[in-house]
Amino acid sequence: MRVELRILRRAPGRGPYWQAFSLETEGRERVLDLLLRVKAELDGTLAFRYSCGHGVCGSDAMTINGRNRLACKTLVKDLGRILTVEPLRALPARKDLIVDLEPFFAAYRAVKPYLINDEPPPERERLQSPEERARYEEATRCILCAACTSSCPVYWVNGHYIGPAAIVQAHRFLFDSRDRGKRERFKALGSGSGVWRCRTAYNCTEACPRDIPVTQLIEEVKRAILFDRF
Repeated sequence: MRVELRILRRAPGRGPYWQAFSLETEGRERVLDLLLRVKAELDGTLAFRYSCGHGVCGSDAMTINGRNRLACKTLVKDLGRILTVEPLRALPARKDLIVDLEPFFAAYRAVKPYLINDEPPPERERLQSPEERARYEEATRCILCAACTSSCPVYWVNGHYIGPAAIVQAHRFLFDSRDRGKRERFKALGSGSGVWRCRTAYNCTEACPRDIPVTQLIEEVKRAILFDRF
């Protein structure tokens, strides 16, 4: 079938503008396939990010037909004959579909997304039961694509908000039985731009390409901070 691919483009010294490409495609092709064809055959100046192409790296997150998705997981047959592709919203667009992810990763670093434990190490390893491992299983599936954070209405109006992805990463370590760094993470999470800014809009859960229950994990982090005060 023939589709029209409309791309919101940006270039240095020029404001945003739409450019349309008419393409013959098979429904099983992905949006990423169309973007690669445009770049290879029609306009080599088109700029976008992608790496693995299999929904693992998260680098090709963009707004497709009004929703945040991974271009490598979105099939043309599910979108119709008119496809609109835009850079992720709420993050500064640099060129075409490429956004500046530094604010996103600054929030990620703020929650100290690594194991903190200053206790003397055991002879072999710090063991966990299957139940302890399962406690934070959902959070480990985050691929840091920024689809959830850039879909959050709080983040749209307050760019200092730490955002859903960073909170999910904090959850992964807060509920790890081996970790001892909750006090350090609570400083970032409990600040004025921390987890209490969340208004439970569920946009983040709907946007997640890995089907992580993001809103649920945020609520669990809120309860962990709240009950820690008593």
